[in-house]
Amino acid sequence: MNARLIAKLVLLVVVLLLLVLVGMHNKETVAFALPPLTPRPVKLPAALMYFAWFAVGLITGALLIAGVGKSGGGGSAGSSKAK
Repeated sequence: MNARLIAKLVLLVVVLLLLVLVGMHNKETVAFALPPLTPRPVKLPAALMYFAWFAVGLITGALLIAGVGKSGGGGSAGSSKAK
């Protein structure tokens, strides 16, 4: 395992630890209002709201990092066809 992979793993564990701590200590209900998407405010516990936005950010980041081009694996497939 290289240092970059270990650093990413440590960062992920720290973020998940923060998520658990937020869930344990924020039990009050909060209202989330976004008129274009929700006609009335959504009332949820603060920790659940935090988890939902964390999930949205995580999925968005994964989609942005993953990419959709053919440049990722196209080079090795093309070179094996030429042989």
